[in-house]
Amino acid sequence: MERTLIIMKPDAVMRGIVGEVLTRFERAGFKIVGVKMLAPNYEQLHKHYEGIGTLKTRRGEQIFENQLRNMQVGPVIAMILQGVDAVETVRKMVGATEPKSALPGTIRGDYAHVSYTRADGSGVAISNIIHASADEKEALEEIDHWFAGQEIFADYQTVHEMFTQPRKKPSK
Repeated sequence: MERTLIIMKPDAVMRGIVGEVLTRFERAGFKIVGVKMLAPNYEQLHKHYEGIGTLKTRRGEQIFENQLRNMQVGPVIAMILQGVDAVETVRKMVGATEPKSALPGTIRGDYAHVSYTRADGSGVAISNIIHASADEKEALEEIDHWFAGQEIFADYQTVHEMFTQPRKKPSK
């Protein structure tokens, strides 16, 4: 089973849509193995986004700083999801990073619509509801950054797991 990190950004928490978004992942069969609400500080966010590396190089220093400030306007909810091909499937469900480009039916396509042009022109970060790890390596690094080992609960069995894993033959 693969694990991935998602972060419900302040705009998702403040709009009260966390439950709706989480329901999508649960309905797809993902197992929640870690969850917590927190108010990350600048250093924690800087390390997270520096680890990703692409935001600053792709969009510039000012956009990077705007994103760090935007992530501190309210609490976030960090979660670890576990399942088959979790990283790839979650990324498909989340949709394109720029909400304007996200397809209908994806989380960003359904809940956000801001374009890079509009956000950049206003000097604000783009509100796009959710962060999801881009690949397996990033997922492992991000999970280690946001969660301590004792905060991960993978030992319980979901109903999906009970009915998709081989069963032991009953003893006579």
